[in-house]
Amino acid sequence: MKIGLFFGSFNPIHHAHLIIANHVLNEELVDRIWFVVSPHNPLKETASLLNENQRLHLTRLAIDNDIRMQATDIEFTLPRPSYTAVTLTHLSEKYPQHEFSIILGSDSFQNIQKWKNYSFILENFIILIYNRPGFSINANIGNKTTLLQAPFLEISATDIRRLIKAKKSIRYLLPDTVIEEIEKAGYYRK
Repeated sequence: MKIGLFFGSFNPIHHAHLIIANHVLNEELVDRIWFVVSPHNPLKETASLLNENQRLHLTRLAIDNDIRMQATDIEFTLPRPSYTAVTLTHLSEKYPQHEFSIILGSDSFQNIQKWKNYSFILENFIILIYNRPGFSINANIGNKTTLLQAPFLEISATDIRRLIKAKKSIRYLLPDTVIEEIEKAGYYRK
């Protein structure tokens, strides 16, 4: 089975993430998508991160009824910080029957040379790149990369957290189940 790995902090997951995942599935580039909730991205600050189990829970709420998607805590058991190359190696060994690819924004792809063992990733895994405004990608990016024409919404988890802190509406930015859980638990208020 072809599995698209959508790595992220998902702090919190929002509609833009879900629209991209749905587009990749509709284009039949993968059979399933696994949202890989990263406990600690080495290229991001962790101060504003909600606890990883809470972020995993919110991600599961967001995709609850879609059997084509699942949220995974695979990186919770791996050494930290989370390195994509380590996770890919672990998943490939654990699930040899699957073919894994990576779903990645053009902003992240521009930084791929900063990733640990990035050449291993580029040589061994298909990378599905969705456009992020202001982060163009060179047309000669390799035979294992695909540029997606995915719909894009400029929704930022950072902006969502700022709105929550300011006690402003986040309606329409996140699935209702995620909003309800954030409000009930008081996430991102401090």
